This record gives sequence, C-alpha cells and structure tokens, in this order.
Amino acid sequence: MFTGETIQKVVLGAFPGARVEVRDLTGGGDHWELLVVTADFEGKGLVDRHRMIYSILGDRVGKEIHALALKTLTPSEAGGK
Repeated sequence: MFTGETIQKVVLGAFPGARVEVRDLTGGGDHWELLVVTADFEGKGLVDRHRMIYSILGDRVGKEIHALALKTLTPSEAGGK
C-alpha cells in the first residue's frame, strides 16, 4: 500500500523544503488530499502546478492512488496557513 508518508517523501524529493501535508480522506489508503506549498509554483498556473505533482507521482495515480485532491500554493499565497 502507498502510504501518506511515502507520498510526502516523494513530493519532498522533488521539492526540497516544501511544506507538504497529506491526509487520507477515507481511511482506505487510496483517496488522498495533498497540500503542497513551494516557491517552485511561482509564476505557474493551477493546471501546471497540478501537472508537476502528477508527474512526480507518475503511474501511482490511478493505481495505488485512486483519488487525489490537490491544493498547490506558493509561500506568499499560503500566508499564515
């Protein structure tokens, strides 16, 4: 099973220093909510940000990860969140 900790490690491997929060939405380990805050998103639109996340998770999406809700922010957008 692909765990929240594994998802976090994969994302942090691609975006060192990012704030990454992972939440299992159903308790079944296949529906996830992911918050990623990184300066790497500066100047990028929502679709491009999501593509960046999907590209690092690769074919896990649709297999180990059945559903993925993304919130992708820059540090300035995150403010005090």
